[in-house]
Amino acid sequence: MNGRPFLLYSDGKGNIYEDQSLFATGRSGWDAMLIPDIDWIKLPQGGSIYELPGRRAIGVDVQSGEMRLCEKGIAVAAFIPPAHTGLYLAAYESEQGAPTLPLFCYTATGWLDQQFFVPAVRIEEDIRQESKGYIEGDIKKGAARLLSTYPHNRLVRHLASNCCLTYHCPAARNLALGRWECPVPVSMACNANCIGCISFQPQEEPIVSTQDRLTFRPNVEEIVEFTVPHLENASFPIISFGQGCEGEPLLMWETIRDAIIAIRKSTSRGSINMNTNGSKPDAVKALCDAGLNSIRVSMNSARKSIYERYYRPNNYEFEDVLKSLKIVRERGGWTSINYFVLPGMTDSFDEYDAIRKLISETGLNMIQWRNFNIDPDWYLGRIGVAETGEFLGIKQLMELLKEEFPSLKHGYFNPPFERIRGNFESDFAH
Repeated sequence: MNGRPFLLYSDGKGNIYEDQSLFATGRSGWDAMLIPDIDWIKLPQGGSIYELPGRRAIGVDVQSGEMRLCEKGIAVAAFIPPAHTGLYLAAYESEQGAPTLPLFCYTATGWLDQQFFVPAVRIEEDIRQESKGYIEGDIKKGAARLLSTYPHNRLVRHLASNCCLTYHCPAARNLALGRWECPVPVSMACNANCIGCISFQPQEEPIVSTQDRLTFRPNVEEIVEFTVPHLENASFPIISFGQGCEGEPLLMWETIRDAIIAIRKSTSRGSINMNTNGSKPDAVKALCDAGLNSIRVSMNSARKSIYERYYRPNNYEFEDVLKSLKIVRERGGWTSINYFVLPGMTDSFDEYDAIRKLISETGLNMIQWRNFNIDPDWYLGRIGVAETGEFLGIKQLMELLKEEFPSLKHGYFNPPFERIRGNFESDFAH
């Protein structure tokens, strides 16, 4: 990059312009700031630009070096695609009555040399969700093939028709293409009331869910029917219970246990994973004994108080989540956290201390650095954080954790069994 990106704004009609009187800024927590030149990269393929209604962008005056608002239009932000983690939020000032933003990530963006730039890092080399790997014609053929192969399977119908063709879920699209990670939603209900739930929002909330939740309980036969062929035939195969179109899979743990046992009677190939809130340690133990290979536990924070303000758990506590992670490691499984990254919160000094403690106490294998899909103002207000204070920087946080925990893997996706085994062997060698 040669130079510093200029601020971008929208006319509110979908047209994006640069303001060459202002340099682009970013935001950490509540505070706007200049972004170090080294942190800017070209917007990766598959990224997009959003308008932020009711908001004015904050920039740095090219001449004076002072921060001021852009008065030419409304602020914009970038959505950065999977495998990338944003380092700074879009910086703006909200006008009175500004609508709450939908459940997407809002990364800072700028314009330089006829290209969009974003402050981000590629945290994962895996190509499984890159936009160039999805050819629409092949996906439609694959979905049709699934529907014709399993005409009476409700779960396949849900995945092919709703997830793949309607919501364009990357995992469901990969299932249609017969490769990599296969989603297996199972639960209609949840035992948390997450503020930013993507599959269920009460009518009184100012946001809507991005997709509909599963409306039936799959049986063991429906699960086994299509997952066994996937494990036997796909490259680097994984099946994952716990998806965005459902509640909490541990509420269906008996069905999952029986499905795992039946699957392993047919094939030993591939990985069986669960994406979960980790709320039921005893159920996790039973699933590991049945053959579960890995879990990924989602969390907005490694601090109990911040975690519980967001998840608002029913009949479980933060300590149960930690216990579930420990149980999987004790049984030789792989553990990841799906870490919701919000600059200024995730890289605060208090959070740094908390995540170090979590890694040490649970023997965590991996952090998946996921961009937090939520309106940052609304989120911080709902969890009662009026000031975010000093921060390390997301890149600095990553580097410090790599230095202290050299065997900890950093990425974005659930690793397949072949790579998990290689990492374990590397651990044992040291």
